[in-house]
Amino acid sequence: MFGLPLEQLYGQLSHTFFIMVRVAALLHVAPIFSEKSISARVRAGLALLIALLISSSVPDAQVGLYTWTGAWVLAKQVVIGAAMGLMLQLIFAAVRLAGEIIGMQMGLSFATFFDPGTGNSPVISRFLNLLVTLLFLVFNGHLWLLGILAETFHALPVNAAPLHAGGFLYLVSQAGLIFSQGLMLGLPIISLLLCINFTLGLLNRLTPQLSIFVVGFPLTLSVGMVALFLIAQTLAPFFERLMARIFDNIGELILSFS
Repeated sequence: MFGLPLEQLYGQLSHTFFIMVRVAALLHVAPIFSEKSISARVRAGLALLIALLISSSVPDAQVGLYTWTGAWVLAKQVVIGAAMGLMLQLIFAAVRLAGEIIGMQMGLSFATFFDPGTGNSPVISRFLNLLVTLLFLVFNGHLWLLGILAETFHALPVNAAPLHAGGFLYLVSQAGLIFSQGLMLGLPIISLLLCINFTLGLLNRLTPQLSIFVVGFPLTLSVGMVALFLIAQTLAPFFERLMARIFDNIGELILSFS
C-alpha cells in the first residue's frame, strides 16, 4: 500500500534534482550569481526554487538517481549549465579587457582594486565592470537568462543522450568575442591616447629642455578621464547589442549540443 507513493516520491525527487543541478551549475558560473559575496546556500536555495517552479513543465527522464545512468545524466547537466554560464561571461570579460587596456594607456595600470570575483583588477576595469553589471540588471538580462534556461530543458531534455561535440567547439570559437569586442569598446580612447603619446614624443625630440615626463602623465590622465566620460554615454547601446548577440549565441550553443 505504501510502495507506490514512495516510488512516485523517489521519481519526483530524482526529476527535480536533475533540473536543480543544471540550474545550480549555471548560477555557479554565470555573472552576478557567481559573485563570492553571494553565499553557496543562497545559490543552492535559488536553484532549488527555480527547479521547483519549472519542474512541472519539463518532461520526466525516468532515470534513477542512484544508477550509472543517473551519474552520467548528472554530469551532463553540469556541463550544460556551466557552458551557458561561460558563454555569458564572455561579454563581461570583454569589458574588463577594455578597461585594462584603457587603464594601461592612461597610466593607471598600477592602481588596482580588489574585486571579489576576479581578484586584483585595475580601477578602470572595475569601474566598467560595475557599469555593465548595472546595465545587465536594468536590461533584465537575468530574466532573459532564466527564460533561456527554462527553454533548454525542451531543446536538451534530461536524458542519457550524449552531447554533440560541436557544442564544445562552438563555445571555444566564440571566445574571440573577448578580444574583438573589448578592443572595439576601448579603441576610441586607445587611439586618442596614442596620438597624445606620439605628440609628446615628437615634442620631446624638438624641445629636449621640456620635461615630457612631468607634463605627459597629467595630460594623458586628464584626457583619458574626459574621453572615458564621453564614451560612457555610448556604453549602454553597445552593451545592449552585445547582450542580444551573446543570448543568440547561447541559443546556438544549445542547438550545437543537441
